[in-house]
Parts: sequence; C-alpha cells; structure tokens
Amino acid sequence: MEPETLRVAAVQLQSQDNVEQNLEACRRLVGNARRDGAKLVLLPENFAYFGDNAGKQSCTERLGDPDGKIQRALAELARSAEIFLVAGGYPEASSDPARPFNTALAYDPDGRLICSYRKIHLFDVALRDGTVLAESAGTSAGDSLVTFDIDGFRVGMSICYDLRFPELYRGLVARGANVLLVPAAFTVHTGKDHWHALLRARAIESQAFVLAAAQWGKHPLGRTTYGHSLVVDPWGTVVAEASDKVGIIHATLDLEYLEQVRASVPCLAHRKL
Repeated sequence: MEPETLRVAAVQLQSQDNVEQNLEACRRLVGNARRDGAKLVLLPENFAYFGDNAGKQSCTERLGDPDGKIQRALAELARSAEIFLVAGGYPEASSDPARPFNTALAYDPDGRLICSYRKIHLFDVALRDGTVLAESAGTSAGDSLVTFDIDGFRVGMSICYDLRFPELYRGLVARGANVLLVPAAFTVHTGKDHWHALLRARAIESQAFVLAAAQWGKHPLGRTTYGHSLVVDPWGTVVAEASDKVGIIHATLDLEYLEQVRASVPCLAHRKL
C-alpha cells in the first residue's frame, strides 16, 4: 500500500491596495504551484487587499455572494487549477459595516466553498518602534474552530495572530487536525524574533505539519512584513522556507512519518488537561 502523502504549496505575496493587481498575482503564482504538483495551495492573510480600513470596507463581501469579485476569482482559480485552495484572510461582511470579519476561505477542486474560518484573535499592539496596530478597530472577531479533510489528512485553519495562542491549535488537534494552516502578515519587528520559533513550537507540541504563507516586503501605510513562508514537519524541522521575495515554497507531507513521530513521543496521548 502506497503511503498517504499530500503535495502542498505556500504562496508568498507583496499585496497592495489594488484588488485586481493582487488577484492577478494570485492567479500567476497559484498556476505555478499547480504545475509543480501541489494539491493544496495556501495564500497569505490580506491576499486580496492590504491597505486602510476605508478601502477594506469597499471590497468587503458577504460570504457566498455570487457577485463577490474576490470569491468568484478564488472559486475559478481552484476549479481551473483543480486544487484545494485556502485563501486567508479577506474582509467578510459582518453585522457591523465598519468591522468586517477577517476570514479564510477553503475551496475544493470543483471550485466549491467547503468551509470558512473567521480569525479569532485580533492584533491590537503598540510596538517598541512606535508602531500602533489596532485590528479590532476595523475587524470583528470570530469564535469557532474549523477543519476540513483532504486525502487522509485533516487540516486545521488559523490566521496570523492566532499563532500566539497554543490553545487554539490544541483544540484543532483534539478535532483530529494533523496539518495546521497559518496564513499571515507578520510585521518585520515581531517576525524576525518570533515567526520561526512560534511555528516550530506549534508543530512540535501539536505533532502536526504546519504550512505558513506570509506577506513580504513593503505595503501601504508604511507597513513592512517579514515573509519567510515556511513548512514545518511534526518534529519541528523546517523543510521549506521562502527567501526575501514574492514566490512559492513546496513540500510533500507524509502521513506515515507523522504517525511515526506521534508514536515515538506519544505526548498527545499523555495529556492530562
């Protein structure tokens, strides 16, 4: 019997405040990922729009809206490439017009929306360099964990700042997740010190593969993101990493190897709390 494997790709973008331009970059890079054999492709946070709150509100869409430009583009991209496509996050309309959800969308190879995840933890910080970021001022928080299945793997969804909350990933693993997705837009200030450490920690403690797609470079409003999209295996080894540019990383996830790691150090079975 052939081992169960899954070819994956993470797309690293430098999104701006132009939706059409950003979606065209997604089309080009996802097409390249598919040609390399990827069956699951992850786009980073803010893939379609990276700008001010006013602009974000202008491209907000209701989930499932047949006229939604962003959702139509994603569905067509998944269908044409015949892949599972996860894009996170984009502005999904909420009950508060000024505060849409930050939502990751998952599409199957037929272009059907199979699930969506609303970012639970919102990034409200004042950094030492004087940067103040208040995501909650323009975003509503979600409250539910989300997983979906593909070829023997169970995939758990998260977005960016969620990465700092291990209990979220513990909840995903308790629901059977063995692949954890982290679409992100980490700042350079936090990313250079915490990005690798946090992603490796989540992989080690969850004994799961972690696939992280990042924004990189300069964006509107003086924002600069860290990049370094990663794939980390269940032992905590970085098996793929993006350099400082727009591009794609690939890896093949091996379910047999994951099960070996979980059997050799059975900490998930030893949990007391």
